Amino acid sequence: MKNAAQAPADAAAPEPISAHRAQHQRDVSNRLRRIEGQVRALVQMIEDGRPCEDIAQQMAAARKALDKAFYRMMACSMMEAAASADAGNDLERSTRILEKYA
Repeated sequence: MKNAAQAPADAAAPEPISAHRAQHQRDVSNRLRRIEGQVRALVQMIEDGRPCEDIAQQMAAARKALDKAFYRMMACSMMEAAASADAGNDLERSTRILEKYA
């Protein structure tokens, strides 16, 4: 009888994550958690009736932090693409992502 927690034998095993990629993932996750706190603080500022200029300043800071997290994540994507067996196509895909969302 199979244990429900065991994966089927024919299921693809997840690809191992390189130490470099794991560090990037931790970094981006930490940045997003900080941004989440900034957004919660923004909601509180609005509910407290803080001046619009103060709120706008904090919104700009949160937006800039989100941009930095995005570019950090894309740097990881570009580094992985450069190291891949199909570097040309992978770099082109990462470039299209940057063009579309940056």
